[in-house]
Amino acid sequence: MTEEAKAGGPQAGTAVSVVGPGDGETIVLGSTRMRVLEDGSHTGHRLAIAESVLAPHTQGPPQHHHARHDEGFYILSGTVRFTAGDEFHDATAGTLVMVPPGAPHTFANLTDRPAVMLSTFTPDLYVQYFRDLQNMLTGGRPLTPRANIDTMRRYATEPAPDLA
Repeated sequence: MTEEAKAGGPQAGTAVSVVGPGDGETIVLGSTRMRVLEDGSHTGHRLAIAESVLAPHTQGPPQHHHARHDEGFYILSGTVRFTAGDEFHDATAGTLVMVPPGAPHTFANLTDRPAVMLSTFTPDLYVQYFRDLQNMLTGGRPLTPRANIDTMRRYATEPAPDLA
């Protein structure tokens, strides 16, 4: 270990990551377009960040909970309805919604206008879930509720009992 590393300073091989407008990995899931800004590869897999555009009248996933990661949603524009158990919150631009492990949740855009949100995943575990769903769709397999739930389970996520 270098003296710099022992002292907690910058280590060789570290670099700042910059993702410009229009850059990043694009994942399309039906009427939702996601742009992965950080997939965890620059954060030691501690954090992933994605920007999602929800088309008008977009239903989200079945209500579910994560066992191993926090999920955050910051609304940039439009209105996103978050459902947590039997409560709902209409989140508008400037609203942050944080979902800890174990909390049931889902989201949807019920309006006539697109909604844009920035999502965080800590750790980055869940980004691969979205990639897997896109691969299913591009491979010609239908995204059935069962296929979605089976894919969620690979990433420590379960449908919320009696709420899915």
